[in-house]
Amino acid sequence: MNTKNNLLTDRLSYDSENMAPTRLHLFSYNANDIDEHIENDLQILIPETERPDYIHWLQICGLQNTTDIQNICTHFGINFLVMQDILNPNHPCKIEEYEKFNIVIAKYFDKEKESQVSIVQGENFILTFMEYETPAFRGIENALRNNILKIRTRPSDYLLTVLLNDLVTNFISVSAQIDNSLEDLESELLLEKSAYEIGIEIQTLRRRYLLLKRTVLPLKEQYSRLIRSDSPLIHKTNRAFFNDLNDHINYVAQNIEICRETLSSLVDLYISNNDLRMNSIMKRLTIVSTIFIPLTFLAGVWGMNFDNMPELNWQYGYIAAWLLMACIGVGVYIFLKTKKWK
Repeated sequence: MNTKNNLLTDRLSYDSENMAPTRLHLFSYNANDIDEHIENDLQILIPETERPDYIHWLQICGLQNTTDIQNICTHFGINFLVMQDILNPNHPCKIEEYEKFNIVIAKYFDKEKESQVSIVQGENFILTFMEYETPAFRGIENALRNNILKIRTRPSDYLLTVLLNDLVTNFISVSAQIDNSLEDLESELLLEKSAYEIGIEIQTLRRRYLLLKRTVLPLKEQYSRLIRSDSPLIHKTNRAFFNDLNDHINYVAQNIEICRETLSSLVDLYISNNDLRMNSIMKRLTIVSTIFIPLTFLAGVWGMNFDNMPELNWQYGYIAAWLLMACIGVGVYIFLKTKKWK
């Protein structure tokens, strides 16, 4: 958790390993026109974002330049506390409503990496803050360029649902990967694969599951409040899209619950397998000990070297001792086999 932004200071801080340079990608569009700009300098894009009758989607990739982030947020009327949340790479996922904008803080999972995504929606703008370049939202960029499903004719809250749907689709993909991995792991457990390897796989899947859970469940609870709000930023004509997205979020939450139960069952099966394996090892050691206990007793008796022990001077005593111990060992082994010890 980045605590620097919680101090009594007016300076912003970004503390993360993802130090990608800041890149700005702006889409300005209406029903008849679309302009696209990629820049590193905010001052070049500011006049573009002030054009009336346009919706502006500004993607900010790379958050290390906190001055640029602050200038962008100030230009769009984003308050200082929200700026702190955007620059906190470990901030809990949430959805919040303000008078002039809504904000969503979520995660995006790219292979084994996760990054924070912040989405700010205003009346005629959408801001997306990402820690580095990811495949997120690329399909939406093409949809805007080609005006698929007349996306450019709709207000900013529709674009918000499309962006959120892209994130939820990512969550569904990750939950499906976890579910498939858990099924494969269950098969490996039944085949008694190396316990060490399975233990590592379980911990890896458990970590991914917890990350997904911490992302989806807070969004599920807060999104339900958003779709029931009377915010002027959410238009009645787009309520159906918000409700459909709510169904997708609930679907991911159900998948997470299934993964939790499966993971719990696998942990129990893993522990049970380890117990059975340990019992099997102890049984083999007990069998070996049972065979050698009488032999050890005989060796101890004949090792006392008393003068009046008749076996010490017997010509065939050594061979007879070996034969006797062999017969006892074989006899104990046959006895254990009849009792079905393995």
